[in-house]
Amino acid sequence: MAASGLLSPGPYHILSYGTLLGTTFFHTFVGGIFSFQVLARPQFSILMAKIFPVYFSLQTALPVVLALTYPAASAGAALLGGNGTSSLSGVSGVLDPANRWSVLVPIGTAFVTALANLAVIGPATTKCMDQRKLQEKKDGKRSYDAPPHSQEMAELNKKFSLLHGVSSVLNLASFLATAAYGFTLSARLV
Repeated sequence: MAASGLLSPGPYHILSYGTLLGTTFFHTFVGGIFSFQVLARPQFSILMAKIFPVYFSLQTALPVVLALTYPAASAGAALLGGNGTSSLSGVSGVLDPANRWSVLVPIGTAFVTALANLAVIGPATTKCMDQRKLQEKKDGKRSYDAPPHSQEMAELNKKFSLLHGVSSVLNLASFLATAAYGFTLSARLV
């Protein structure tokens, strides 16, 4: 590989995209599901509490890398119209009005949804899980045991379900935005 290839943003863009899509797909549709199926609930909670900060950090950082490494359209593609993409690279290319819907919106959506999970929803969910553990000790009953539950536990379970649901929707939105960007990226490769 020539030194110029190492300095080109293209390979880093492709590798970042692949890492983002692969990590999100695997965690969402494989790792998380199988972990829930094979681990006891307390161990699953411990595993997810350790994985989620790293996972959401990757999901947040990689769209930034995609924006920074966004490659300019090749000279030939730019002369032919470039599939509606601009010839600007990096953040300038992402922000170019010609790329608003095909590049900015998907990459921005992936970033914002992951950041919300990393900075707000994830920590709130972990805090709620910790509160449920404390309430379990007070009640002498696990949060996931059959009802009836104390009013405090019922409220915590409802809050946890809401937070988990919001996190899942944000994660799915991040996955869909990343996949949508894949169509834009693949159009630039032909």
